[in-house]
Amino acid sequence: MDRFDTMLAFTRVVELTSFTKAAVSLNLPKATVSAQVIALEKRLRVKLLNRTTRHVSVTPEGAGYYERAIRLLGELEETEAAVSHAAMTPKGRLRVDVPGAVGRRIIAPALADFFTRYPEIDLEMGCSDRPVDLINEGIDCVIRGGEINDESLVARRLGEFRMITYAAPSYIAKHGTPKNLEELERHQVVNFFSSKTGKTYPFIYEQDKVQTMIEGRQRVAINDFDICAVAACSGIGLIQLPAFIANEYTASGQLVPVLEGYMSEVVPVWILYPPNRHLSAKVRAFAEWTAELFAKAEFDAQNSV
Repeated sequence: MDRFDTMLAFTRVVELTSFTKAAVSLNLPKATVSAQVIALEKRLRVKLLNRTTRHVSVTPEGAGYYERAIRLLGELEETEAAVSHAAMTPKGRLRVDVPGAVGRRIIAPALADFFTRYPEIDLEMGCSDRPVDLINEGIDCVIRGGEINDESLVARRLGEFRMITYAAPSYIAKHGTPKNLEELERHQVVNFFSSKTGKTYPFIYEQDKVQTMIEGRQRVAINDFDICAVAACSGIGLIQLPAFIANEYTASGQLVPVLEGYMSEVVPVWILYPPNRHLSAKVRAFAEWTAELFAKAEFDAQNSV
């Protein structure tokens, strides 16, 4: 057996604490992964893992070997990538997770272009805002917006979008249009809340690097931007939305921008992936492609309001 194959099998079992999960992540039979680890232990003449019917844990010797192995594997991938990057074809199964609005509005409509560029990638895309355990769930990368607090992942900035304030004409007819932020505080609002943190987000405005948060009179909080938009179209309150979501509703006249003289929050968008592994060709291809999509979405948004 190839030494690096057995080393990779061992490190994946350690990371996932499961032969079954390691086999799935490597696209190998469980028996093959088990045989690779046994062969590694025989060659090294040391027990690397403690095994029971329900649990796998690393021994002290195995922990020391893991730390060295993961560095060697990373160096090997970086060396191979440096030599063959120009000729490397992104291929294989790519598992990603993205926010629902991003998946529906930005990524899904452009997938034909993605597969034209990368015909050898098979994409599995989950759409959620939940916390994702990339290692245990076998997910290659996720896209998330806003502040990133998870230091266990590598974050690469893809782009940004600005939140813009909108209202339905029926709301304006009944309640009027706020002329400033002080008046906005007295208006009814539709808020977004994160299913990841449970946090309900106020309307945020920035002027001269000073942020002003407006709570308003909350009528409803929803954890999906598209449903927030539909609720606001019914006339129950003002809303802050990214323009790439609002464009459909402004084009039909269901929503109109308000408070256009006040700059709202800019939200960064990130792609996140596990550390200690070289950024694979397929993840790099997806990251570069989505960065192009976000740049176009932001350009379109700036020219639509």
